[in-house]
Amino acid sequence: MGLTQLPTRTFYWVSQVGMLLGTAVYVNVGTQLGQLESLKGILSPGLIASFVLLGLLPLIAKRVVDAIKARRVYQGHQRPDKFDRNLIVIGAGSAGLVTSLIGATVRAEVTLVEAHKMGGDCLNYGCVPSKALIKSAKMVHMARHSSHYGIASMPVTFSFADVMDRVHRIIKTIEPHDSVERYRGLGVDVVQGRARIVSPWSVEIAVQDEHEQPTGEMRTLTTRNIVIATGAQPLVPPIPGIDQLEVLTSDNIWNLRELPERLLVLGGGPIGCELAQSFARLGSTVIQVEMVSRLMSREDPEISAMVMERFASEGVDVRVNHKAVRFEVSDGRKVLVAERLDADNAQVEIEFDSLLCALGRSARIKGFGLEDLEIPVSQRRTVEVNEFLETNYPNIFAAGDVAGPYQFTHTASHMAWFAAVNALFGRFKKFKVDYSVIPWATFTEPEVARVGLNETEAKEKGIAYEVTRYGIDDLDRAIADGVAHGQVKVLTVPGKDRILGVTLVGEHAGDLIAEFVLAMKHGLGLKKIMQTIHIYPTLVESNKFAAGEWQKAHAPTRLLAYVKRFHDWERG
Repeated sequence: MGLTQLPTRTFYWVSQVGMLLGTAVYVNVGTQLGQLESLKGILSPGLIASFVLLGLLPLIAKRVVDAIKARRVYQGHQRPDKFDRNLIVIGAGSAGLVTSLIGATVRAEVTLVEAHKMGGDCLNYGCVPSKALIKSAKMVHMARHSSHYGIASMPVTFSFADVMDRVHRIIKTIEPHDSVERYRGLGVDVVQGRARIVSPWSVEIAVQDEHEQPTGEMRTLTTRNIVIATGAQPLVPPIPGIDQLEVLTSDNIWNLRELPERLLVLGGGPIGCELAQSFARLGSTVIQVEMVSRLMSREDPEISAMVMERFASEGVDVRVNHKAVRFEVSDGRKVLVAERLDADNAQVEIEFDSLLCALGRSARIKGFGLEDLEIPVSQRRTVEVNEFLETNYPNIFAAGDVAGPYQFTHTASHMAWFAAVNALFGRFKKFKVDYSVIPWATFTEPEVARVGLNETEAKEKGIAYEVTRYGIDDLDRAIADGVAHGQVKVLTVPGKDRILGVTLVGEHAGDLIAEFVLAMKHGLGLKKIMQTIHIYPTLVESNKFAAGEWQKAHAPTRLLAYVKRFHDWERG
């Protein structure tokens, strides 16, 4: 506390109080020890109680400090004598659904409020529709390259509208998993409407009908705990002239009925890359603009290069080091003026028909009463939470994309467990959210999946590492399937098989990474993976062969020399 910026007077009285309590407890223990006359005295009630008090002192002090902080933040708010609910969850995306389900499972009274569609962004605008589109585009691509599989030609005729109809059918098929009916059947009180937190213990709901139209009914519910799970939305930057365009995003691109002839994709992250490749395979002329020097900049440079090389071979016009300056629209002609961030910083014009903005997503933090309660947001414009997912109000939590730090559906579900358990049982035991092993994948071709550190991050953080690689072009099943490209790249502690991180590039990388996720989560090294039987011929053998490459590099050469001499001796 001596390094903390606070007035000397405050530091003095806090130090005195702390030392007084600590001294009293330690002196008490010392006194009890000093009164020992025999070994039997070790089990005396007084001595046992003294040691128990010594152990509990830090916990009691923390509880007292937390209570003082809570009293300050709740000042001016009237706490109800009774509560209508144990938990109110705002937002029915992945984090909200899992939080409410856990609450209902442990028999808490839970209300889940959703203003739009159950299932959130992943079901309706993100994971599900994008993977459906990727699959259709892959089928078209494979048919057009059928000679690669020994089939001379395979004519392809399709309607883009039919492809989009399939996307929506898949959404409809999965919808019941996240439906109002299902969650009500599981014991969750689902309310369609717009929620606003009006006090730390009450939420006002403007009820809507099944068509998302206001009914005029207002409901106010009191609750012991609140979880904010409002997700995120596509980020559309204020580039001059963009307001003259109908901007496509990952939210509304699924409403298209005609394939864009020339599609301009702004952004080289996962969303931009997945959609750029899919539309190119379906027949659009795709120009992808990225401000930095490569696509997928969170990955290692050689991984980005693999993806960019594949994109170029499929006709995607990738413009890296290009900064969007302004849009111009005249006589139906749409142009992006971009600055080329190289030696001459020249401006170039890029003509297009449709614009897809894929520059990331921003947390939904407006309109839920956070400003009125002065709940702080971070520099990344997400709700600021501590390691227990608490906001500045100990009974108000945030989980999923609205809180970050990762905007993945599986991470939102992971955070939801901590939010639900800490909200409902935090008075007895709190759990710190664990981000130590977070996997993710980009579903381009080749797929790119990762868990833990990559080489770029290890260098930035000054972490010592070794790199082991296995090229999937050598894998029997990959050769048979015609997907012999990519690699397994493993970072380990120098001289040891403990895994620091893995990047996997290739067919089904998002599935194959699971073995490494399990290994890292439970402290298993590459030796354990190598000792595990993998079915032949499968793609997952690549994991075992990567472990084998590590083993080769760490073979006990001195011991093997002695073994050779032993075998030589045995032959006489």
